[in-house]
Amino acid sequence: MTYRLRLDRRVRLFAVAAGLLALAGSISRPLAAQTAEKWDPAIAKFEAQDRVSPPPQNGIVFIGASSIVRWHLDEYFPELGAAAINRGFGGSQSVDSVRYVDRIVVPYHPRTVVYYAGDNDVEAGVPASEIAHQFALFEEKVHAALPETNVIFISIKPSIRRWKWIDTIRSANAMVKAYCTKASHTRFLDIEQQMLGADGKPNPELLVADGLHMTPAGYRIWTDALRPILK
Repeated sequence: MTYRLRLDRRVRLFAVAAGLLALAGSISRPLAAQTAEKWDPAIAKFEAQDRVSPPPQNGIVFIGASSIVRWHLDEYFPELGAAAINRGFGGSQSVDSVRYVDRIVVPYHPRTVVYYAGDNDVEAGVPASEIAHQFALFEEKVHAALPETNVIFISIKPSIRRWKWIDTIRSANAMVKAYCTKASHTRFLDIEQQMLGADGKPNPELLVADGLHMTPAGYRIWTDALRPILK
């Protein structure tokens, strides 16, 4: 089966699972052109670091935006040591993770990929269906090269700054969750409820002053939820 046929099959699977049949024939999107090359310097820096000190194979790659960048893996996952590879680049959108998967994920042959992207997409006006679609493309690219690698999608978090887009966030999360139930070696990690207060809104104790990025307490929630899956 060719790569394109596998990709078509995955997108059709996503469409059925999410109830969005219109996505099935939509493989190429103009969204990719909007951020093309913006992150090349950051990716090139990762590659330069890898040439000096190559990360171990069969590790765990964390990829996505600033919530990944700020996740100090050596502190929260000391048991992983050098096997925890942080490849977050702050401000990026889901399309950027797809764009660079062949440069900062596949070369490491990781046993697991932890993905957190889509948060910035919401504020940029990207619809929920496109956020989910980009994850489907990311998963397909990973598994085309590394069919046994596990891919974990951390749900887009609720935050004070982006609370007005919570319907979009929940819709994107629901689509991805449905997709993950059908795609092999793919898992959805739901962290929404743990990040809400008694009033059903984002817990301010878990967020720093900007109402978006997380405090150590927020990262402890993520870490505690993810660690059993990584084991």
